[in-house]
Amino acid sequence: MVCYLRHLTILMGLLLNMAAVASAALGIMPLSEIRAGQRGVGRTVFTGDTIEEFQVEILGVLNNTGPKEALILGRLSGGPLEHTGVMQGMSGSPVYVGGKLIGAVAMAFPYAKDPIAGIRPIEEMLRLDSMPVGRVQTPAIALHRKGSGLDAGSLLPIPVRGMAPENRMTEVATPISLSGFTNAALESFGPALKGLGLEPRQGLSLGGAPDMRMGDPKNLRPGSMISVQLMTGDMSVGADGTVTAIDGDRVYAFGHRFLSLGPTDLPFTRAEVITLLANVNTSFKISTARELMGIISQDRNTAVAGALGRRAVMLPLDITVVEETKPAGEYHMQMVQDRYLSPYLLQMALFSAIDATQRATGASSVTVRGTIQFEGRPETAQVTSIYAADGGSNMMAATTTAVSLSYLMQGGFDALKVSRITFRLETSNAKQGMNIGQVYLSRKEAKPGDTVELITVLDGENGRQLTRSVKYTVPPGTAPGTLNFTVADGSQTSLADLRQVLSVTPRTPELMISNVNRLRSADAAYLRVWRAEAAYEVQGEELPDPPPSLAIVLAGAPSIPKSLNSKMAEMRIDADGNMVTGTKTVQLEVKE
Repeated sequence: MVCYLRHLTILMGLLLNMAAVASAALGIMPLSEIRAGQRGVGRTVFTGDTIEEFQVEILGVLNNTGPKEALILGRLSGGPLEHTGVMQGMSGSPVYVGGKLIGAVAMAFPYAKDPIAGIRPIEEMLRLDSMPVGRVQTPAIALHRKGSGLDAGSLLPIPVRGMAPENRMTEVATPISLSGFTNAALESFGPALKGLGLEPRQGLSLGGAPDMRMGDPKNLRPGSMISVQLMTGDMSVGADGTVTAIDGDRVYAFGHRFLSLGPTDLPFTRAEVITLLANVNTSFKISTARELMGIISQDRNTAVAGALGRRAVMLPLDITVVEETKPAGEYHMQMVQDRYLSPYLLQMALFSAIDATQRATGASSVTVRGTIQFEGRPETAQVTSIYAADGGSNMMAATTTAVSLSYLMQGGFDALKVSRITFRLETSNAKQGMNIGQVYLSRKEAKPGDTVELITVLDGENGRQLTRSVKYTVPPGTAPGTLNFTVADGSQTSLADLRQVLSVTPRTPELMISNVNRLRSADAAYLRVWRAEAAYEVQGEELPDPPPSLAIVLAGAPSIPKSLNSKMAEMRIDADGNMVTGTKTVQLEVKE
């Protein structure tokens, strides 16, 4: 026991000294030694990849700016800063006093005339080394929200932050370059990205896409520009910042959060500055990504941190667009494997791919057919639907399609790892939509064993109608009472069928895939024959109106979903590839 306590004491001492060892290796000045009036230098890139110095005058220390956090207030000068002020892209620029690292440029006042910056103490940035690297389990996004009017911000990794008051110091916005996206994509997704502290802009790419071969770590130094690559290929998304410190293969940058993802796995490249653009609000650097350097593994409130020479696991995304049966474009990308970011990036890519071929206003339709594959699993998730509207079908298709990926990636199963996503989009400038009009039965009463006919009339534009007929035989032994015949669109049928399933968290990855595959497509109507009797969902299978003895057992199990909608049959009603909306119910009385 004494030996165990002695070893435990030694281990605790080693852990407590880790930060001090790192501090000594980096040559830092602790916050306790910072005084107003001290002068130092900062390092950043103003053009190309040349690291230049700027002057810093320490104005004081702001304590308790956050939980156990402080900021060093400094006045910057030199180079272009008198003209530009604190620029986007400077986040992470290291500041030294007496040759010792004190922290990174991280905060600024919007619309400020003077280049006053909040400098994040390096000690707070180094805390990331002691933070956990495991992913946090989170509830899955509600799959039944598919088609319920989600907006562009619904799939963001964190809630959108409001715009900060002009008189309060805020994080220097992170410039994020979007290359290969349409202007409409920037306009549609820009407000939500700004709410996250990002500043989206049309990206510039000199010499093509970033080189995803591993670069020489010697090319990266404190003050160098980096670009965190969220997506590469025909469409690319990169967020720019500056390296604060390098300790062995460890890299610290930004001096503030990127997206507050916590433990993550994001690739980053070296970046070069093309030019500077002065702005009344906040000036910014225009840069371009170069060769791959490593990964960002921590995204926390005070900094991002990662490692040189390591590769992130990327997710292949392939999109094919067909316009009026003619090939219109192919897009091949690699995006980050992240339960929050991947669905949002998919949403952006789908929207831009559709927008590049389909008109922005007027009637239009988008048919989506996609496959989501998984690592080490033969089963796939199939996503099929159609979206038709007088405007906005591209956003509707992009957002609701991405919900399925959100559900699968946010389910909390490490064993369910997406390996490839493939989509085929068929666009049309016609509104291929129909409403459920009249629904009626050939008779009002029937006996067990009798066959009844249900007629459904689908109404379209310009007086177009489709009449469909299906026959249903009342099963022998059916108890007397009311049978409900509901004809509904795919969304409402899915909700009726999966309502009890979605009220509990799936217990296996197989059930999650099954739930996605059970979603009905919008290109048909569905007849559901049901009674107002108890039904239970057991391991993904519905048990309608079980025997009394079994019903007692099931009713006593709180983990088994229950509903008063016992399905007896379901039939698909073809709509010639049109999007169907609406619902109608008629009833049949079963007699002895």
